[in-house]
Amino acid sequence: MKGNKKEIQTNDKAIRYTHIEMGYKTICFMFSGSGYNYDKPLFYYSTMVMLQNKVDVVHIHYSYDKQTMKKTIEELTKIMMDDINPVILDVLKNGQYNNSIFLGKSLGTIPIVNDLMKRDEFLKSKMILLTPLLQSDSIFDSILNSEHQGLLVIGDKDHHYNSNQIDQLSKSNLKIDVVQNANHSLDVGEFETTNSIVALSRVMEKLQETVRTN
Repeated sequence: MKGNKKEIQTNDKAIRYTHIEMGYKTICFMFSGSGYNYDKPLFYYSTMVMLQNKVDVVHIHYSYDKQTMKKTIEELTKIMMDDINPVILDVLKNGQYNNSIFLGKSLGTIPIVNDLMKRDEFLKSKMILLTPLLQSDSIFDSILNSEHQGLLVIGDKDHHYNSNQIDQLSKSNLKIDVVQNANHSLDVGEFETTNSIVALSRVMEKLQETVRTN
């Protein structure tokens, strides 16, 4: 799964991204978590599922210091979109892609929910939210009011999990998958290796279904 490493220069910095180009017509933009990057299991296998389903992939490489991470969700959304927007524009500018998918984990769900889901040009895009930060009211409300198709996965031992919220979100167009005994990394228990792999496999099956249905 080797991609082309690219860099785009904005006013004040260089933004790096990896573009796995197979010549497909759909592109999936992926947004990593804080400390949960693209070689970790959820992203590694999500990338594999995309390629298996004829979807090109972009990994956007960003990282933020502790000070930035203490900012409000609204401020964080803007900071992240300043890194993400130039990459999306760069990748989409030559018109080779007809469809787009957005996939984020944890921190990476913030720009999807608070910005990209609210944009007219991405109304038909599928949104995949792995362990979204549902404790934030703005994140929860945005998901609840969105019309998008897609998938939301969270563990019931995740500190962002709230069963009342999940009940409400099940009325949205997103398929909701709650992983039993899974934490914020979607690992099961403390060191339950086999159960964690089974859970990961199930998440990938749900992702496969989501990507495959048009």
